[in-house]
Amino acid sequence: MKTWMTIWLGVFWMTIGLPLGLAQDAQPGSSGVGDIYYPDLGNGGYDVQHYTLNLMIDVETNFLAGTAKLEAVATQDLSAFNLDFLNLKIATVLVDGQTAPYVHEGRELTIQPLEPLATDQAFEVIVKYYGFPQPTSPESIPFEMGWNHFGTGIYAANEPSGAATWYPVNDHPTDKATYTFNLSVPEGYVAVANGVLEQTIPNGERVTYVWEARDPMASYLSTVHVDRFLLDETRTEDGLTLRNYYPERYLQQGIVAFRRQAEMIAFFETVFGEYPFEVYGAVVVNSSFGFALETQTISMFGREVLFGMGGDAEWIIAHELAHQWFGNYVSPAQWRDIWLNEGFATYAEWLWYEYNYGSEELENLVAEEYENASNPFWVPGRIAEPSRSDLFNAGVYNRGALTLHALRLEVGDAVFFDILPTWLQRYADSVATTADFIALSNELSNRDLTGFFDGWLYEDALPPIEQLGLGSTN
Repeated sequence: MKTWMTIWLGVFWMTIGLPLGLAQDAQPGSSGVGDIYYPDLGNGGYDVQHYTLNLMIDVETNFLAGTAKLEAVATQDLSAFNLDFLNLKIATVLVDGQTAPYVHEGRELTIQPLEPLATDQAFEVIVKYYGFPQPTSPESIPFEMGWNHFGTGIYAANEPSGAATWYPVNDHPTDKATYTFNLSVPEGYVAVANGVLEQTIPNGERVTYVWEARDPMASYLSTVHVDRFLLDETRTEDGLTLRNYYPERYLQQGIVAFRRQAEMIAFFETVFGEYPFEVYGAVVVNSSFGFALETQTISMFGREVLFGMGGDAEWIIAHELAHQWFGNYVSPAQWRDIWLNEGFATYAEWLWYEYNYGSEELENLVAEEYENASNPFWVPGRIAEPSRSDLFNAGVYNRGALTLHALRLEVGDAVFFDILPTWLQRYADSVATTADFIALSNELSNRDLTGFFDGWLYEDALPPIEQLGLGSTN
């Protein structure tokens, strides 16, 4: 009986194209990476190395025809695997050149290769798709994220889960990859993406823009913009290329608004270390949408940034630039760790303020922000465990920055300004957690700061900053 069963199983696996030894161990990859707040985001069982996105875009109708090629490595024996992909229609799916069966339900595109993939095996997935992409409304943020069509142009703003609205993706920061964008648009339009513009290829009534993002990037930081842009390109004193794209009617306003960009980079390099990517710049969308985003190497802003955003837009420009280090170079391993992005970028604004106006003015700013943060209705506590339905609340920004200033006072400038660049060096091109930051602070200060961080990160009440007489009971 055992002999016949073995023979039968062998015939069965051969019939469906699965080697006997491997098929016994191969399992489907998980449909999420296990994010504590958003368990359905991302997928398990593989690691994407590179995306090549060939996108033919019609601006007027918002029609998109795409071919996505993913170069990946299996991290387990895989009988099937998932990609995050929303709404668009699929024409074909290939795995290593072979047509593969798939099921597309909601956000999950489940693909079954004809032969299982062995651990550490490199493989290639090609998905051809088309349709009219629409943004998604994640529970974590009150904006429509992903692919947005605003009549005269297009922008893609993905944080935290919008990349899946325009290409099949492992949509979580823990799987960073490099990218190639081949963007075909009607003549007269300019297509902008992350990285370096390598080629502009005319083709009759269309133009293809080829962008290469050669540094690992989390999917929420990928972007595409299409509009009638004008380019202002300059270089920093150290030779870093800065390319800023503005709607054609707003070129002069853009040049004025972003005039201190190079100076900001030079200052932040003295504090955080060398700028981590090949290029930098900004793109201003000819629409007002109420936020800015640190899309890697080319931060995006609504046109309100050109008119001060109701105040001085210099601070939001500094904020998105600082994210290139804090959030992009080192990304959160879990979305609940978002204060590691937003608190750090906000404190970078304050450091820029100190650089311009001095330490006494910084203390005045801290006192003002401390008073604001004392109202828990406006600035919630427990910033290392924010509400999953209000992930980007004021606490992760302002109380996050206050936490860093309190740490600076607690350990002294020498240690504090060693912690920041060491953090970036240790977790470069990767992800990290709040626990990792606490451990590093303990290590470099040679102290146990557990109680300090418990008060600032995990309690509702705002701790005092005794050195500044803020919240002190004395």
